[in-house]
Amino acid sequence: MVVLVVDGYNIIGDWPELKVLKDKDLDQARNILIEKMAEYQAYRGHRVIVVFDAYHVRGTETKYKNYHVDVIFTKENETADECIERLVKDIKNVKTQVYVATSDYTEQRTIFAQGALRKSARELYIETNNIQKEIEEEIKEHKKVQSSTKIPIKQDILDVFEKWRRGEK
Repeated sequence: MVVLVVDGYNIIGDWPELKVLKDKDLDQARNILIEKMAEYQAYRGHRVIVVFDAYHVRGTETKYKNYHVDVIFTKENETADECIERLVKDIKNVKTQVYVATSDYTEQRTIFAQGALRKSARELYIETNNIQKEIEEEIKEHKKVQSSTKIPIKQDILDVFEKWRRGEK
């Protein structure tokens, strides 16, 4: 099993479209990141956990699922880095490979020491964009296969049939 733990605000602060959005609507930036991670999870088949720092927010740790992605807001007085380190320690075992997506150099060194691997924010950005392109290609290929019929029919006749099907003259 592969698990990707994402340092949410670190990624938001690095990806161009999220960096611009964070100053206007931080909640929207978080939601877009979670949606992109849901696509990543669905396409790669890896479990994804996104951690957001709630260091200056009062209260207990909040966990929920959004698009089948685990989302964690840290508890009061806990940084995202501390939460990520705890998660890596809890999740990492012989059967589970853990990647941590962050560009925080200190955090990368700490998770290396715990046996996790890292993905920089830039690497994850490139990978998610490549996934998007692969999905678009697969959709194009699917449409080509789907539109072919068992009996070869010329396109002008198919257009007439389509008009009839829609009730057009």
